[in-house]
This record gives sequence, structure tokens and C-alpha cells, in this order.
Amino acid sequence: MILTGCLIIGTILCSSTNQIPLPKLVIPEGLGVNIHFTGEPKDLDLIAEGGFRFIRMDFAWGGIEREKGVYNFKSYDELTEGCAKRGIRILYILDYSNKLYESDQSVRTPEGRKAFAEYAATAAKRYAGKGILWEVWNEPNLKQFWTPQPSIDDYCALVEAIAAPVKEADPSGTFIAPATSGIPMEWLEGCFKNGLLKWIDALSVHPYRPHPPETVMGDYAKLRELIKRYAPEGKEIPIISGEWGYSIINWDKNRLSEEQQARYLVRMYLTNLLEGVSVNIWYDWKDDGTDPNEREHHFGTVTHDLKPKMAYLAAKTLAHNLEGYSIDSRIDLGENKDMVLKLKNSQKEAIAFWTMDEDHEIKLPIQSGKGILLNMTGDKQEISWGNDGLKITLSQNPQYLILQ
Repeated sequence: MILTGCLIIGTILCSSTNQIPLPKLVIPEGLGVNIHFTGEPKDLDLIAEGGFRFIRMDFAWGGIEREKGVYNFKSYDELTEGCAKRGIRILYILDYSNKLYESDQSVRTPEGRKAFAEYAATAAKRYAGKGILWEVWNEPNLKQFWTPQPSIDDYCALVEAIAAPVKEADPSGTFIAPATSGIPMEWLEGCFKNGLLKWIDALSVHPYRPHPPETVMGDYAKLRELIKRYAPEGKEIPIISGEWGYSIINWDKNRLSEEQQARYLVRMYLTNLLEGVSVNIWYDWKDDGTDPNEREHHFGTVTHDLKPKMAYLAAKTLAHNLEGYSIDSRIDLGENKDMVLKLKNSQKEAIAFWTMDEDHEIKLPIQSGKGILLNMTGDKQEISWGNDGLKITLSQNPQYLILQ
């Protein structure tokens, strides 16, 4: 069989006429960062070198269509091409309003929905075949992003209006929504009742919280039950973690150290993989400013002038040393706050481990052997152990044991 018009992204080879699947639950295929730039700056090289395989970026309607029916995609052409050259997949957010059609930052009129659908379909056709994730809006459940106030009915009307045109224009893409702030069950159920699950390929949420990442597991369980209740018969709807990060200035105004931020990045990603969430976008790629008291300026993996923070080093260590590994199982040592994950890559095995509690010693129930022990930022040491297992200290920083 001869495939025409095919595209290679990472390890995926497929026809441009077919949907390119979501990444497998393999390190680091679905790990990405939110960005706030277009074009092809040196940021893209650093993103690729850090092991990130996705970017998420606003595809802002108002900036693209400044004259009715006229679209300027130049800076997005450069970004799209720059990502393709580096093996980075893209999540583009079809978002925000346009004063040519709407008076508020929302889409609430038939004329606005029609114009938004034309802009979205034009974009999807332009970048067809690249496996882009097309997301509808950003956090429409917040007044900050959908004015004068959030509306389930208006938002769902917009999703319905653009679903078919976007999918027809780019069959290779994945159509996702609703990109909610948090996992607001009541708001999501309202969308499901309006038919949202009929139109989307995957459900995106932003599981922000002031608490450690592992606390998301119960939320995912509830969300899956809700999806199951409303999904069309026989349709599987995966969950995407489209935006989630921890600023040095946490939600409760307490300060995190760079070390705490780094550990949360790794633990967020591994917890999501354990939960079957394959796309994981960390907010943010770089600090958005330098104000020491502005929370939004301290989510980055690198500083505002692109100096690596500990979070970048932690992501790079995980991505490069455990590339190709997937989670086989969680090893139960009798303590719920201890996370010990068995990883596999073909015939090779590794273990990732940390605790949500204070440092303490455990014994890993593994046969005698030897391996490489890595800490969160890449320091390595060779170790060996006997038949009675390996005694090791768990800390809140993830560690990795690569078995030999």
C-alpha cells in the first residue's frame, strides 16, 4: 500500500487524510509547554532540547482577521514550520473575540459564530495534515475570558458551529474543548447536557490547584464517571491536561522554591501518565516578567531571559533519561502517600519513586541486581543490591532507578 501526502511527527507516520492519533502514554511524547510567541525564536530550540514535544499557543482571532474576510497567518506559518522542523506537535487555541463582529470578549451572535467558523476552518485547512490539536477557546468558564459573563449555552453553540467545518478542513487534527479553568463538574455537566461530547474528540481541562499534583487523581475519577454518563454510545473521549503549572508564588500566596516547582512538574506529568492522560501541557514555558511579587511572572521553566530554572533541568532529565519508557504499574508498598511506579521500555525496566510525605526509607521489592540511580536534575550514581531488596530513601523529589 502506498501512502501519499504523509507526514512524520516523532515516531508517527500516517496519511494526511487521516486523524493523527494523540501521543502514546510514553515519556516524553505528550509533554509540552504553553508559549506566548509566534515566529521561530531560539525558544523553540531550547524547548526541543528540554525534551518537550508539544507547544500550546493562542491562535487569536482578533489578531488574525483585522479586516473582514482577510486573514494574516504569517507569524503562525513561521511557528508551525519551526515546530515541524523540531518534531514538536502543536495545540492551537481558537480563541478570543473580534471587534469586527462582537462587542464583548465572547461569541454570542449568529453573525459572530458564522465568522468564527470561517476563520477556524480557514486556519484548519491551511495547516491540514500536521496533526494539530484544535481547541475551542481558553477557560470559557471564567468571566476573565468570556464576557460579560460565562454562558454554557453560548459557548456550546460556538463549539457546535465550528466542529464540522474544522474537522472537514483538517481531518488529521484533533478537535478538543472546553479548556476549563480547573475541573468544574457542574459547569462541565451543563456542557455535556448541551451535547458537547458529540462534537469533540477529546476533553481538555486545566487542573490547577494549590495542592500537590497527585490530588488530581480523585478528580479524574469523578470526571470519567461524568463523561461515561453523557458520552454517545461507543465513543471513547480521552482527557487532556491542556494547561497546568505552579508559580513560585502559589495560589495561597505562599512561596514555592524552584526545587518545589521542579518536583511538581515531574510529579504532575508522571501522575497524569499513570491516570491515562497522554497530553500534558505545563504552564508556562518561560517567566512572563521579572516582578518578584507578580504571580503570573513565575510559572516558567526558564527565566524571562531564557536561563534554565530547576524545572527545566528536571523536565530534561526525565525526558532524556527515560525516553521511550511507559508506566507499567504502581507498586503498592502499603502507604498511599508513597508513589513507586514501575516503568518499561521493551525489555528494559526502571522505577520512578517519590513521596508526598516527609523523607523516609523504604525497601523496593526487587531481585538482586545493579543499576543507575538518578536524582531529579540528573546526578547519577551506580548502585547494587542483594536478594533482600533495595533500601532507599524516598523524598518529595522524584528519583529514577534504571535497572541493568
